[in-house]
Amino acid sequence: MRYGLLLSSLLGLNGVLAAGKVPVGMEDALTTANMPAEFLEDVYFVNHVPLMALQADPRISYALYIPKDHYNPDPSKSATPKKLPLLVYVHGTGRSTVAIYDELVPFADSTPCAILAPLFPAGMDGPNDLDSYKELKSDTLRSDQALLQVLDQVAYRWPGLKMEKVFMMAFSGGGQFAHRFMYLYPEKLAAISIGAPGRPTFIDDTQNWPVGTKDVKTVFDKTIQPAVIGKLPIQLVVGGNDTVIHGDEAFWEWEKETFGGGGLPPMNKTRLESIKELRASWEELGIETQFDVVDGVAHNEKGVRSAVLGFLGPQIKKSY
Repeated sequence: MRYGLLLSSLLGLNGVLAAGKVPVGMEDALTTANMPAEFLEDVYFVNHVPLMALQADPRISYALYIPKDHYNPDPSKSATPKKLPLLVYVHGTGRSTVAIYDELVPFADSTPCAILAPLFPAGMDGPNDLDSYKELKSDTLRSDQALLQVLDQVAYRWPGLKMEKVFMMAFSGGGQFAHRFMYLYPEKLAAISIGAPGRPTFIDDTQNWPVGTKDVKTVFDKTIQPAVIGKLPIQLVVGGNDTVIHGDEAFWEWEKETFGGGGLPPMNKTRLESIKELRASWEELGIETQFDVVDGVAHNEKGVRSAVLGFLGPQIKKSY
């Protein structure tokens, strides 16, 4: 059956959906609960799901991998309503999501879990924008809220996913996003791996966001809760040879002159130094972490991947 014919024949089934809040743009959406299960693969709702736009903000999209053999399309009709855990993979500055198409597939199949990779394109805050998503709030973007909207959209269309708490992994620029997201929404996370964030935010009431957290209530209408964060399984991971500062002093001076002050500060420490400092500051607040320094690895996401999956794998399996 062609996709168009299947779509037109199934849109009328929306009335059978459970009552509740419908995410923006999902009023006529197909879900795995309102279509015949034998058609899920034909319409790309299992295994590799095509890159999809966030309906609330189509500038943002997301990729999904949902292992067909482990996914229950409608747990409400199952005697054993088991749901598949979800791992959120946040890209770095280079915006590569290739891992969801190859490296993470065997992990998803064997653990098992689904993988979600949101994409925050460069240029959303102007043609020269690279970093706005990392800060969570900019002139035109609230990347924290965008991710929450992605999660709502995915939860609505894939009711067989366990969405109350999700797992998260991120490296470099993604690590910057991830630990800031954790500060604001620890209740949304089941466990998190934070890799080599070059310019971290410290829980510090003497400096404003994104350096510190003094103005978090004003900027985000949120309160940082170290006691809640401290209950999370947290991994900090970095390569043992991640000892090169991105850009020299002349570069950071040029950047400040070109783009002005504010936002993320210049990088003046190596990522190995920064993550050690971040860990020590958290320990003073009672936030314990698993700290993994991978010998012989520089600033390389693939180089720390086995350590990351070694940490997350058991956590995800316990939740399944």
